[in-house]
Amino acid sequence: MITGAVCVSAVRADAVPADAVPADAAFTEEGALFVEVAAESGLDFVHFNGMSGELYFAEAAGAGVGLLDCDNDGDLDVYLSQGIMLGKGKSLADATFPPKPAMLMKGGVLGDRLYRNDLTQGRMKLMDITESSGLRATGYGMGVATGDIDNDGAVDLYVTNFGADQLWRNQGGCTFIDATVRAGLSVDEWSVSATFVDYDRDGWLDLYVGNYVDFTIATHKPCYTTSSARDYCGPRSFNSVPDRLFRNLGPGADGQVTFQDVSAVAGIAAEFGGALGVVAADFNLDGWPDLYVANDQLPNQLWINRQRGDDGLVRFVNEAALAGVAVNMDGAPEASMGVDAADFDGDGDDDIFLTHLNRQTNTIYVNEGDGWFSDKTLVTGLGAPSVSFTSFGTAWLDYDNDGWVDLATANGAVQVIAELVLAKDPFPLHQPNQLFRNLGVAEGGVRFEDVTARAGAGFAISEVSRGAAFGDLDNDGDTDVVITNNNGPARLLRNEVGHRQAWLGLRLLDPKLNRDAVGARVAVELASGRTLWRRVRSDGSFASANDPRILVGLGAVGGQPKVRRARVLWPDGSTEIWHEPPLGRYTTLRKGEGVKPEVSP
Repeated sequence: MITGAVCVSAVRADAVPADAVPADAAFTEEGALFVEVAAESGLDFVHFNGMSGELYFAEAAGAGVGLLDCDNDGDLDVYLSQGIMLGKGKSLADATFPPKPAMLMKGGVLGDRLYRNDLTQGRMKLMDITESSGLRATGYGMGVATGDIDNDGAVDLYVTNFGADQLWRNQGGCTFIDATVRAGLSVDEWSVSATFVDYDRDGWLDLYVGNYVDFTIATHKPCYTTSSARDYCGPRSFNSVPDRLFRNLGPGADGQVTFQDVSAVAGIAAEFGGALGVVAADFNLDGWPDLYVANDQLPNQLWINRQRGDDGLVRFVNEAALAGVAVNMDGAPEASMGVDAADFDGDGDDDIFLTHLNRQTNTIYVNEGDGWFSDKTLVTGLGAPSVSFTSFGTAWLDYDNDGWVDLATANGAVQVIAELVLAKDPFPLHQPNQLFRNLGVAEGGVRFEDVTARAGAGFAISEVSRGAAFGDLDNDGDTDVVITNNNGPARLLRNEVGHRQAWLGLRLLDPKLNRDAVGARVAVELASGRTLWRRVRSDGSFASANDPRILVGLGAVGGQPKVRRARVLWPDGSTEIWHEPPLGRYTTLRKGEGVKPEVSP
């Protein structure tokens, strides 16, 4: 649920400076699982939410972050969504916390930023290349989705906004042009999270856009707390709007890709939500990608892909209620915000994790097979540690590379925290982030341990965190994290422990499509008999985009682990095998170069 009193209490752009954690943190945080290295890496982005005391609903929501290799040099670059001044006739001089000059681009305007990663000998060096990239995303930024829409080998960007969204086509080398109008992607609702997914398996990435509520500056109205004090309105104060699904029609005669709005015929427009998070995965293991949507204070949606009808079009059916993932174990909808899906219990199917408002707990839905789920929040030990926090960005990540995926959450309140108000804290919304370690399967199932106290300063800093993107930015074989803060600096958390264990890095590429095989699943079969399932994806979290490569931690199962084979299930339904792939580095597996199985699994 997005509501609170940010206008008087959000962390200002200068409240927690980007250099609050010392540049030599790697040496001062001995034993920390993560080290905050934004300043020393050159990531100097600071978010601005445009507040001026009017309490516009959108001020508390943003923003997201995306990880992508926009120049195909083998390392991850960083895209960050930025806000602008809100309100008719308002200027930056009217801002409660005006942006510093360094936050402005040429012409004195605010806009999203792109940082190129010039990785040298394992050290990240992030350079702001926004001006030279051609990007002019100067709307009120919410989030970003990444995907190669035209199969030209260059990753493109879809930017969600409070206002009109934008499609930025990568022409190669991190140079972009605005292709929104030409592509037919006219979305001017308040969008937060989106995902590229080839739902019809025709080789072209389609687009799902999650829309929030029908709030505009014109429909702004006063809302109040129970004590009659002015406060931000909640999502139920405004009408919900349906999400949008666009089918990629491929390139036309001029070589430019166009999209067709199929929201109605596919069934997506039949239901209204309040989407803040979306993730695509094959939840029922029928070979077709499904969609799970996290809605704020309304039942969540599980759109099951029913493949092609007699007219050749795909239909989706919302089976969330039947599958047990529409509401919590008490039958109540929650303030769902961030979402991710992965096989956390090692049984071969993808489970779902959701972040929520404080006093609700975060939620974990365990896939029982074929897309039926059970709420296991309490028995996994994730309920009590999360009940006091409001969480947004999140991901399943194997931070210690022991073969079991863990959980991280980016936290920040949307309602003032009473204890901080009593302490006369000028910013009573900030909260530390959290890290939970997966202890593996034991009697009674998987349980998690809260290891935040050992996670390092990047988790201990109390801020108003929102988006979070996960990926290996220094290519050392473990997962790093970039976190955005509402009206505050971005944080880059470098993983200090995962690379100490054995690991396998994979990029799954379809040469015919000339891009990452989004939706492909890989079964990494160990000599010990254990199988680790992972999938190619960049979506999930909150308004953010992740590393599309597959990183598999192997731990030390039976001593030095040995991978017997990697079995890839490609999106078109075919299967290939690679025997004994090399460990300790990233390897590209190209469709058509593996061994066909004698008998399909």
